[in-house]
Amino acid sequence: MKIFERFRSDDYYPWLVLTVTSLGVFLVIINIGTLNVALPEVSRHFHADAFTSSWILLSYMLVNTILILIFGQISDIFGRTKLYLIGMTIFTISSFAIGFSPNAGILIMFRVIQAVGGAIVITNTTALITDVFPKAKLGTGLSINILIASSAQLLGPVLGGVVAATWGWQWVFWFNVPIGLVALVWGAFVLRRTPVARSQEKIDLWGGALVFVALGGLVIALSESSELGWGSGIVLGGIILFVIFTPLFIWHERRTAWPVLDLGLFKNRGFAMANVATFLNSFSRSAVVLLFALFFQFAYRLNAFEAGLRVLPVTVGMFLISPVAGMLTRRVSVRVLASSGIILSLIGLMLLFGVLEAEQSYPVLACGMLLIGMGTGLFMTPNTTVIMSSVPDNRRGVANGLRSMLNNMGQVLSTAVSLMIVGLALPPRLKDVLYAGSDAVLNRTDLQLIIRGYQWALIALAAATILALAASLLREGRVQRIKAN
Repeated sequence: MKIFERFRSDDYYPWLVLTVTSLGVFLVIINIGTLNVALPEVSRHFHADAFTSSWILLSYMLVNTILILIFGQISDIFGRTKLYLIGMTIFTISSFAIGFSPNAGILIMFRVIQAVGGAIVITNTTALITDVFPKAKLGTGLSINILIASSAQLLGPVLGGVVAATWGWQWVFWFNVPIGLVALVWGAFVLRRTPVARSQEKIDLWGGALVFVALGGLVIALSESSELGWGSGIVLGGIILFVIFTPLFIWHERRTAWPVLDLGLFKNRGFAMANVATFLNSFSRSAVVLLFALFFQFAYRLNAFEAGLRVLPVTVGMFLISPVAGMLTRRVSVRVLASSGIILSLIGLMLLFGVLEAEQSYPVLACGMLLIGMGTGLFMTPNTTVIMSSVPDNRRGVANGLRSMLNNMGQVLSTAVSLMIVGLALPPRLKDVLYAGSDAVLNRTDLQLIIRGYQWALIALAAATILALAASLLREGRVQRIKAN
């Protein structure tokens, strides 16, 4: 036991915490990647239409995104260690239950529960690292955390393809269980109880409810517009909810004593621009893996495993550049480093757009995806370091919850908007083809219609990238720490 206590000493403790958070990040992120590729298998098993198939993805992403913001505040109140372990427990149990789903509706319900656990885990990982690492080594710690996330993204599509093709879609979720159990036991052993700096603070339940309804309405409207049309009651209802509840949320947050979203943090221009860039960068890149994983299956008639291999360049790029970005953070201006990453991603999107129609174009597509991954890795480490370093200790949970929510919201909207744009270009008979996998039967005219939709989606992603670049360039040259209240 003395050996264990030695390794839990202050000198080693930050690195032990990093092993705990790395397991958590790996588990939650790989879960997204495996399903992106295995989605056609799941859809075929349940005979799911386009609406149901899209919500197998979006239900998790939406709930996870919004609850990340709420749990950011809760972690500052009740302590990160306790909450992290609760989240890991929920995620592991729900992953086991998903594999027994008798129909798509029950699967989506369990995915919502899984999203709750995933939100708790992700909310606390970056905050736990920031709590224990000295400022001089924080960039290194965060870069390793991003490297692990990149590894999970790297393995996710391949693992999802192999598992779904070999053992069935259930194992895409059951694979999470042994990793979750190891992560839970190791976390309970390593993590110290975190001090609670704001024990008198109350949870902003009204704020959480308002933002959930507002963002939920937006995602529903965007995801269903291509299928139901903009005049549909469901789509119009979603837009009305967003338009009404967003101002109500902002009004409430300005007046409550304990807001779930501390709007005062945005008075710091560097903090504000870093978060805007986070959202736009996430929006501009997140749909690429999903869109092309589906594309390689219905267009090239590849199975899930082969499609997973084809989209690996995105995560290979992140994997290769993240350690370099961590080292450069201490030597190069954040504005220069993060903006350079966004420019790389923009070049990658332009390559994808330019060769999508060409036959035998995969080498150039791979190069484009590689640049997107490298640009993302180069952007994320310095940008995250700025956000977490600029807030006082008792606001780290809220700041990381906001950062994670904006990152995830970018993913949700990127997926919803991209699928919407592609769907708008298709006649009703082709609406379900994106999820048909290698079973899709397409003639050349059909494929051209889909490619045209893909090109418009890439234009939208490129436009968001340009806006992300503007936000990154408008940030302050050096980190300015926000004063505690």
